Amino acid sequence: MKQRVVITGMSAVTSLGQDLDTFWNNLMEGKSGVTPIEAFDVSEYPTRIAAEIKNWDPETYMDRKEARRMDRYVQFAVAAAGLALKDANLSIQDDTDPERVGVYIGSGIGGLGTFEDQYRTLLEKGPKRVSPFFIPMMIANMASGQVSILTGAKGPNSTTVTACATGTHTIGDSFRLLQNGEADVMLCGGAEATIRPTGLAGFCSMRAMSTRNDEPERASRPYDVDRDGFVMGEGAGVLVLETLEHAKKRGARIYGEVIGYGMSGDAHHMTDPDPNGAARCMKKALSDAGIAPEDVDYINAHGTSTPVGDVSETTAIKTAFGDHAYKLAVSSTKSMTGHLLGAAGGVEAVICALALTRGKLPPTINLDNQDPQCDLDYVPNAPREANVRVALSNSFGFGGHNATIILRKYEEA
Repeated sequence: MKQRVVITGMSAVTSLGQDLDTFWNNLMEGKSGVTPIEAFDVSEYPTRIAAEIKNWDPETYMDRKEARRMDRYVQFAVAAAGLALKDANLSIQDDTDPERVGVYIGSGIGGLGTFEDQYRTLLEKGPKRVSPFFIPMMIANMASGQVSILTGAKGPNSTTVTACATGTHTIGDSFRLLQNGEADVMLCGGAEATIRPTGLAGFCSMRAMSTRNDEPERASRPYDVDRDGFVMGEGAGVLVLETLEHAKKRGARIYGEVIGYGMSGDAHHMTDPDPNGAARCMKKALSDAGIAPEDVDYINAHGTSTPVGDVSETTAIKTAFGDHAYKLAVSSTKSMTGHLLGAAGGVEAVICALALTRGKLPPTINLDNQDPQCDLDYVPNAPREANVRVALSNSFGFGGHNATIILRKYEEA
């Protein structure tokens, strides 16, 4: 018999805040975390804005020596994991068997900043000056590795790299491990820190990002007829998942239950989405959860604010949900957080769980003139009181990777 899986701790380290209450309150106020980029000179870039975490101080969360041996994305992951464990009131060493606690934190790109810095060192000073920490700082699995080392979690430990679907895949895969009895607790989610010269230049060359530089807070505008691309964000979102049995034994507070997971591949194009792939993914998650489309109340959409992507996801939702698509509330919180790439799914799962427990839906801000091809209820511009019993979160990545998870309010069997 499969185990029930619940959420007992969460964190979101983003441009909108580094604690849950600040983060949630800013979402409810419709605040944008998008500002002019300060990390480096962007004067020659078409896009000069992003959802940066300003004044980041890793020593708030970890020892200075440890922080210096981590890429920024790993620092975000370690901070978020510590905050999530604190939120769960869980000590791995004292409250559970460390060999039954796993870590599954992904990143879409990994240590881009470290790669840039060390390549510059190689060119300017030669190979002998490249840091011995270069590789272990850069590689995409090191968020999971460092969290395991620093927390003592000795159970399943892995990393997913599926571009912007990464965070949701890690949660879904962790859900499976817990369902099947391979662990009692999983720390899962995503972390990303790609607001760097090469990252910005690459996305600019693709013409994928907004160039609304004079109005940064209005640049990310999913479903709006004037949207012109996504806005990059950075940070991490981590959840503590537990089997229900383990959570009840230790008297844990429960935010909600994970009940379904779906994934699919478009087999279509490197960057252009196929709505049929996303629709299959949502249908698989519904089937896995054993619920009907009509049971879903809210979708936190991938909703990146790209001209093609928003239409594609809207089409996919209508394919998967039929007439019920027009009764659903759908919102894109990327309008406020920016697009955190591999970390997006982790942060957006946190938002879904908070919507279940706090009875409110976050808005899609900057939706002033809705695209006729995007004709669903996107909770425009203001939060909404709602009794959300079931929430679904979508993440879709370059390469045609699709991931969907479904959360439900926790109820005793």
